[in-house]
Amino acid sequence: MTIKEYNRCVDDCADGLFRFLLKNTKDEALASDLVQEAFLRVWEKRDVVNQSKSKTYLYTTAYHLMIDHFRKNKEQVDYETVAYQEQDKSSPYLGLKEVLDEALEKLPPIQKNVLLLRDYEGYSYKEIAEITDLNESQVKVYIYRARLFLKKFLVSIDNII
Repeated sequence: MTIKEYNRCVDDCADGLFRFLLKNTKDEALASDLVQEAFLRVWEKRDVVNQSKSKTYLYTTAYHLMIDHFRKNKEQVDYETVAYQEQDKSSPYLGLKEVLDEALEKLPPIQKNVLLLRDYEGYSYKEIAEITDLNESQVKVYIYRARLFLKKFLVSIDNII
């Protein structure tokens, strides 16, 4: 990968990658750090990474960085965030975005990730399989289950009122 191709990859992928990581981490600083680290790793492997596969390699790297971060820090709890979330749930009215975000948070992490990659970022099943180290049929099943859960969650009258 040349410097010009790398710069094009940064221009094309930075915003989408940040959105994907932000949706999963709920932390702008962490998402920004993970994007930076992912692009650094792509730069370090620029001799090996093919331009046509750079976006997939980048998302795969970022996805694994995010998983590693969560595994390392799973014992730590941000009590201010938990207290804020508990206060926020007392609100009687939730907008559609809030209901959808709440539904996404109830999904298992793998279903949430594949759904975000497919519906928010527009990746094909094959690309998602490469990013998440799953096979295509597993990706399809996880997306189907996530959509089914979201449908049931969003139709429930308790979540709308």
